[in-house]
Amino acid sequence: MTATDRARELVRIAARAADAKKGQDIVALDVSGPLPLTDAFLLVSGDNERNVLAIAGGVEEALIDAGAKPIRREGRTEGRWVLLDFGDLVVHVFHEEDRMFYSLERLWKDCPTLPLGLDPSLIE
Repeated sequence: MTATDRARELVRIAARAADAKKGQDIVALDVSGPLPLTDAFLLVSGDNERNVLAIAGGVEEALIDAGAKPIRREGRTEGRWVLLDFGDLVVHVFHEEDRMFYSLERLWKDCPTLPLGLDPSLIE
């Protein structure tokens, strides 16, 4: 099984929004094979708690504007690991230290990556 076209579209929208808020190390994983509940994870890092919250807010706003319905939000009070569940896509916005500690990329290393739709010439 592979991620749906809608999930891929949401990944691109969320990645652009995260990039616009200075999100770092943006990675999308197709988790549709091992997980029946969602198609994709988007992993993003922020420098500090304020940046994590800004990235999460920008991503959430962009996805809602695109017609996606938020199912669950977690971690907004701490600003260390914010999880945004949009059904087809689950966005994980981490403080860079927490991302290294939880290492979701290692946990899901067998899942293929998805294209982000970011213009490499615009990324610093």
